[in-house]
Amino acid sequence: MTASLKPSDQYPHYIEFRHIYKTFDKPVLVDTNFHVDAGQTVAIIGRSGVGKSVTLSHIMGFLKPDSGRVIVAHEDITDFAEPELRRIRKKVTMVFQSGALFDSLTVAQNVLFSLELREDYNERNKEDVVDGLLGMVDILDAKHAYPSDLSMGYKRAVAIARALAAQPQCVLYDEPTTMVDPIMSDHLSDLMLRLKKQLGLTSLVVTHDLDLMYKVADQVVFLFEGRVIFFGPPADLAKSDHPHVREFLEMDRVA
Repeated sequence: MTASLKPSDQYPHYIEFRHIYKTFDKPVLVDTNFHVDAGQTVAIIGRSGVGKSVTLSHIMGFLKPDSGRVIVAHEDITDFAEPELRRIRKKVTMVFQSGALFDSLTVAQNVLFSLELREDYNERNKEDVVDGLLGMVDILDAKHAYPSDLSMGYKRAVAIARALAAQPQCVLYDEPTTMVDPIMSDHLSDLMLRLKKQLGLTSLVVTHDLDLMYKVADQVVFLFEGRVIFFGPPADLAKSDHPHVREFLEMDRVA
């Protein structure tokens, strides 16, 4: 790369999968191609076992593809070693389905843990920053609670606050509304939308929840047996004549 060439010149998309193949016992990702532009929210949908979570693991560098290239934060991370991946993970963070909170720490301490990993962290205003983050996700009243005291929806909101403490450019959400009641599901989707508008966050959402998809996504990736059979705006998904897309939408309507 020449000195005058910025990473975004060579890799204009914030995240991009280029002909990704991954096989475990059977093929999980097959010639998978899609991209996420900076500031966009892209939803990945499809039935269970089609490679949605495996896709997130490739973006975080937890898995390497068998072939193809993975671009994250305008860099080709395919062959990155762990120290380089740690640098990327400061820009891209993940909200796990379980929340992955520390049970022995209060809500505020969980958020503080992530805050202390920052280089610009100021010990003096830590409480203000933690309160600000918890206020941003509307759970300031739970700051002294422990994860075991919280519903799944509240745990996800805490996990989002903790992710934001690291000041990422991009957040990956793994099934954020699964096992959450409809009111909390609405709240979480409103929150994701607000964070995108206020912070300009890039995000990728793996979900079964079509209401969430229609609400937050700019683009949709539909995976079927590891292949992308639809990639485009949510409004075009309903017009797709692909039989597997039609069947999936029909099943959702029935459910």
